[in-house]
Amino acid sequence: MNKPFDYRHAWQVNPQAKSTDADKKAPFIDNGTKRPDPKRYYDRDFMDQEWEKLWTKVWTIAGPVSDLPEAGDYFLYELGREQIIVVRGADDVIRAFYNVCPHRGNRLVFEEFGSADNFTCAFHSWKFGLAGDNIAITDKETFREEVLCHGTDLSGVRCEVACGLVFVSMDPDVMPLDEFLGPVKDMLDAYDIGKMHVVHHARNDWAANWKTGVDAFYELYHLHAVHPETQGCMEDYYAQYDTYPNGMSRMIVPFAVPSSRNDDRTQVDPGIQMMLGDAGIDPATFDGSGLEARAAIQKHKRASAAERGLDYDKFSDAQLTDSFPYGIFPNVQMGCHPEGVFLMRFLPHPTEPERFYYDTCTLYMPTKDDHGVPQWMGLPEGTDVSGDIRPDTIHVALGEKPNLGLVLDQDSELLPHVQKGIRSQGFKGPLWGEQETRLRHFHTELDRYLEK
Repeated sequence: MNKPFDYRHAWQVNPQAKSTDADKKAPFIDNGTKRPDPKRYYDRDFMDQEWEKLWTKVWTIAGPVSDLPEAGDYFLYELGREQIIVVRGADDVIRAFYNVCPHRGNRLVFEEFGSADNFTCAFHSWKFGLAGDNIAITDKETFREEVLCHGTDLSGVRCEVACGLVFVSMDPDVMPLDEFLGPVKDMLDAYDIGKMHVVHHARNDWAANWKTGVDAFYELYHLHAVHPETQGCMEDYYAQYDTYPNGMSRMIVPFAVPSSRNDDRTQVDPGIQMMLGDAGIDPATFDGSGLEARAAIQKHKRASAAERGLDYDKFSDAQLTDSFPYGIFPNVQMGCHPEGVFLMRFLPHPTEPERFYYDTCTLYMPTKDDHGVPQWMGLPEGTDVSGDIRPDTIHVALGEKPNLGLVLDQDSELLPHVQKGIRSQGFKGPLWGEQETRLRHFHTELDRYLEK
């Protein structure tokens, strides 16, 4: 780690990348050096401002489009104080509605996933079509027309599909989704997420603010200390951080290579052996060093693309090995690989500023070969990856063991301590370095919403 560091250019995974390459370094965005007030992580008034000026104004990811394969299929999306029904209509259009009957406010849907020809209120049997239109009012003749003319259809929510994901916004005047996503949209489109299916879904209740969660996952600076197991198979120092308009960001994390922090980088760590095996290379016969494994995996994947039934031609060499986690403002990180995507959402608690829901969803791209699911996905043994059945969401209450795998379990243990420390009078606000540039970029965009 003797290279001089220039924060305006920082590190690049591929310094020779052309302007059209997927791993091209993004232009520098200077978000300054301000030290933010730590109250943003625990103050109830700040939480209320976020609800009024952020969550009700911005696009958020409700779920993958693969969760709505047939007409009538729906899922329930919970965001803070609201519940939103997302449903595929008989006309194949995906729409979203507040989960509330316009008659007396009863919830219409109580199951997280389901399929229906229509929605019927359990209070007075009012019925609504999949397009949100009212199709039946019990004893309609007893209502004055002057009452019903106020509106009897479901209240809609802006809903659009992009990159294989369903986005919703409670603001009817929200900016166009393509504009919001900017250059990140084309980057995500390359992964064909719409062809993937959910193979694992867990939602954990954590004792921290949702932004404490975002901050922890938007940088690699902590890996050597919190996740030392990663040092033998991941580069955490010479990683690439990119920021884009509207709070979007990315980092490129080289896999199958020892960290530059290691004194000896020739060893083929068990983690690298695992990645070799995932690619179809027998670790026992691999005669290269730890520094040669990454290139060997890239080469072997290209050679076996037809066998696996995956289109590797559209991906750069780095995309064949490395993790490309994208930050979708305000509350998502997506670790993208050609074989699958790890989608994590940091969902605010409806009433408590120092709690959030860590929602993780693993999506898998079916292949023709028999190598199986890459072990980096961390799926429990026996997981059904056929896509025939959408797995139930595993709900883990506050204080229960998360069982997310070694690395994520370490994060779950750490964050409550970070949250408590943020509360201390001795903490004056975060001091972000350039390895934490995505954090500053995220908070700058958050402040832009709050200052409107």
